[in-house]
Amino acid sequence: MGGCKIATKIMGMIESFKTPEDKALKMNLASSIYGTFAEIGAGQEVANWFFRASATAGTVAKSISAYDMTISDALYGKSRRYVSQERVVDMVNYEYELLEKRLSETRGRESRFFAFANTVRARGYKDTAECHGWLAIRFQGQPERPSGTIVLHVNLLDDENVDQMDALGILGVNFIDAAYHQGGNLREFVSSLTEFIAPGRIEIDMLRFEGEPFTMVDNRICALELVRQGMSPATVFLPDGEVVQAAEAFYKTPLLILRGSFLPVTNLHLDMLNQAGKIFPPNGVSTEARPCQEVCEVSLSNLLRNGEVDLLSFLDRADALQAMGKVVMVSNCPEFHRVAALLRRFTREPIGMILSIGLLNELFKEKWSESLEGGILESFGRLFKSKLSLMVYPWRDGKDGEYVTAYNFHAPEGWKKLYEHFIENGMITDIGCGDDKLLERTGRSLLRAAANGEDWEEWVPKEARDLVKCHLRNL
Repeated sequence: MGGCKIATKIMGMIESFKTPEDKALKMNLASSIYGTFAEIGAGQEVANWFFRASATAGTVAKSISAYDMTISDALYGKSRRYVSQERVVDMVNYEYELLEKRLSETRGRESRFFAFANTVRARGYKDTAECHGWLAIRFQGQPERPSGTIVLHVNLLDDENVDQMDALGILGVNFIDAAYHQGGNLREFVSSLTEFIAPGRIEIDMLRFEGEPFTMVDNRICALELVRQGMSPATVFLPDGEVVQAAEAFYKTPLLILRGSFLPVTNLHLDMLNQAGKIFPPNGVSTEARPCQEVCEVSLSNLLRNGEVDLLSFLDRADALQAMGKVVMVSNCPEFHRVAALLRRFTREPIGMILSIGLLNELFKEKWSESLEGGILESFGRLFKSKLSLMVYPWRDGKDGEYVTAYNFHAPEGWKKLYEHFIENGMITDIGCGDDKLLERTGRSLLRAAANGEDWEEWVPKEARDLVKCHLRNL
């Protein structure tokens, strides 16, 4: 009895501590948490934290590292890629089911079983390739209850192998601890993942919950939270709502990007994509290129309401775009040159960015290049780097009826020669308009019309009309 009291006291003392040692010890002392560690690549850095803490036998049933591919295949089956989401899910499922099969009879009533797995590509000798990994945990929140699975992807940004292994180990401990102790609060769950890891060492760009305990979780919100907290510069959702890595979705893919708030999605947006698609991609696509991908990109700043991300509005916009078969990307890159740099990380194929005349004018404002030593010139230099072009949609002045295109656009004083250079060299192109009537209404004017009881539905695709109605109800 005395030992139990001491353990309880220790648990209480470290409850507020956040170091990896504290977290590992806390879980080791929680006799109900019991499971397996399976790690491939970058050592056994996660399990190592639990072995270094006291009372390891309270948590660790088994630790395994199947580095040899033949052995790995014998355990988990063959895989196209060994550092992949598919592989880590196979690993965690195999180990969890084996654990439950062997131990459920003897300790299933009091144990909350888990299996933790990772598969990682860390820095090798004279190695400059991408360093990243997949982590997964399948676990029970309560004994004899259905299990759930959480999967994440991490980019390891340290230059040295030893530092990458250190970051991975801490992340793994944070991940397991968050699964058991932060599952009820997404914001705290995400923020706890990087505790005791200095900024700039890792990037978490995918987080997914699945299984019976998480049926009410919308993984798009989980991914959005990663962007909101600065752990990832962007997140991507496919038309079916699946959250994917941008690197996976855009690899070797020509990209046609439309930036906007999409509040609401309008027929004008669809026409912009349609007109641009008639001339994109240009010549210069590689023989290995995948089919062109249309992407509707929303800057995080366009989702804010009173300083906080409006989750319901975000989901409504995502639902509308996805219902029309569009890929959705949310980024934390308000500047165009930063979006361009981000996309260039994922593909070497041509990138077309669709602009309105209003946004074209914005590019010449100094506020978007204040952080750059070279100012606007450097901003344009970064923007047009490596097969990127701006595709400009026309605008009609509602007051005097002036019709403005990329070709008759009046660049601000002092930048006219530079703009002429962009036009002459095909860096900026005009894409025309399929129906001039579409120019009569902007998204904002449509919302005002709807609020005033005026006709608006003909300018909005049917998939997005509920979005307008929801917005009006929330005013």
